Amino acid sequence: MILAVDIGNTHILLGGFDDKEILFTELLTTNKNATDLEYACLIEAALRVNLLDFSSVDGAIVSSVVPAVTGSIVRAIERFTSATPMIVGPGVKTGLKIRTDNPAQVGTDLVMAAVAGIKEYKVPQISIYMGTATAFSLIDDTKTFVGTSIGAGMGVAAEALCEKTSQLPSVAFETPKKVIGTNTTDSMKSGLMYQTASAIDGMIDRIEEEYGQKCTIVATGRYAASVVPLCRRKIHCDPDLILKGLMEVYKKNA
Repeated sequence: MILAVDIGNTHILLGGFDDKEILFTELLTTNKNATDLEYACLIEAALRVNLLDFSSVDGAIVSSVVPAVTGSIVRAIERFTSATPMIVGPGVKTGLKIRTDNPAQVGTDLVMAAVAGIKEYKVPQISIYMGTATAFSLIDDTKTFVGTSIGAGMGVAAEALCEKTSQLPSVAFETPKKVIGTNTTDSMKSGLMYQTASAIDGMIDRIEEEYGQKCTIVATGRYAASVVPLCRRKIHCDPDLILKGLMEVYKKNA
């Protein structure tokens, strides 16, 4: 089994795959202060609940947007398995053409989503990542990564509401019965869920207008499954898109 790790600002997506399929996925909390042993314990727990252990790991691949955590994860894997993790970055072939001002600045999570997106869905394509940030990436009809639009994610918005106001509580990411809420909790849920969905629909329209063509829309990330059903545009929700990208990149370089 190949262990795949995508380190995000808030969460770490952990998964395992073989030559044909994804075997499991789990979500860990990103902690910049955690040691390699602490991460090893979390990875071991994730493996065990899926009836696996460190001896099942034959190889590993890591993508990260949090450099402070990358080393701890790599050391954790090296310490308890025989694998030397492949780190997505310079020198690793992704097969993706990137036409931005500075390709090295494009987040590896967005690159992995694009790699899988162009393999499984038609282009031109808008790839939406919904995590700590909400990012819209445009892949044109030549399968070239053109650029992104990045804004605050739904979780960040919810935290800001609670921290910057005196009377607004923390709420769950659930869809209320009505767009216009009649109590504070439902009103906040509406704002988080429906305003996010409306923003996604609006951004898709603007990107397509600027590009001049209709696009296939693909969404992934922690919040995608909750928000996509509320959108009016047709959007393919693929929670495993980044892990699929890691699979493809591992195969290209192994």
